[in-house]
Amino acid sequence: MEELLAKHRKEQKDLQGRITQKKKSATKKTRKGVNDDCERMQRELTEKHQAEIAELNGGSLEPVEALEDLSIEDETPGDPEPTENNSPQATEQTPNSEEQGQRGKKPNRQKARLARRAAEQAAAAEAAAAEAANQTDYRGNEKEVMEAVFKKLGLKETEVNPDGHCLYSSVAKQLDESGLGLRPDPSRIILQPTTQSRIDTVASPQHDGYRAVRAVTADFILENKDDFEAFMEEPLDEYTRKIRLTAEWGGQLELQAIARAYGVDINVVQTDGRMEKIEAGDMDSFNEEEKRRRIIWLAYYRHSYGLGEHYNALSKQS
Repeated sequence: MEELLAKHRKEQKDLQGRITQKKKSATKKTRKGVNDDCERMQRELTEKHQAEIAELNGGSLEPVEALEDLSIEDETPGDPEPTENNSPQATEQTPNSEEQGQRGKKPNRQKARLARRAAEQAAAAEAAAAEAANQTDYRGNEKEVMEAVFKKLGLKETEVNPDGHCLYSSVAKQLDESGLGLRPDPSRIILQPTTQSRIDTVASPQHDGYRAVRAVTADFILENKDDFEAFMEEPLDEYTRKIRLTAEWGGQLELQAIARAYGVDINVVQTDGRMEKIEAGDMDSFNEEEKRRRIIWLAYYRHSYGLGEHYNALSKQS
């Protein structure tokens, strides 16, 4: 924290020098614009400092010291120079050094303003740090809950890149490891030629398998549009184009399409410890062993990753 405060003091001192120079060069016509610009620069620096302190997530701040370092040594521009009294009595009498010092010493209004501003910044920084310290640790709580569920269910988590493809990458990984593969049963879905080509050109299901799963998902939604279109907020073609060609995140509709296209049940462990199950719908023809093989496990996070919502792959520990 001391290192950060020292950095803030230096930045404040540098900014004050720039502000002073701008005000010195201002004319009567440009003075208002210069003042507005200076206030904006100071406000942006203050907000930046508060954000950096809050990012430390707690800790007490030391009081601001060495305010002299933040001030400008020169007198405020425009202040009149102190003059001696021009009366005859003043010319005849020579004041002593103490009286001379009292008359010559003038309050430095610039230093006073800087001191007030520094105090306000310190108070704001302390408030920001206190607020950060009192915030609920959603990330820590989420991790703790999820790990307890994994332990209870005997699950092992595999991290997946938080790149927008996480849902599809997690599914592709488990389809490959279970031996089901990325090509769904033809009786479940008629694949477009471009989708078949995507499946054939996957270099590694662990790394680019998401391309195939995305294409299969888009094909299934198009083929069964009556089951999905009512829940979309944009045209069907645009919606499926994003699934196929972009890094648009997947959600509930995509999970349902994947489950039905590949004939798998998907168990999603939620951030509050609940488990949501998305069913394929027609698993009666499979024996118990095959049913167990056709279960995909996902961990769904809301707070633990910088980009927001995220899926990781889960698997049963042997």
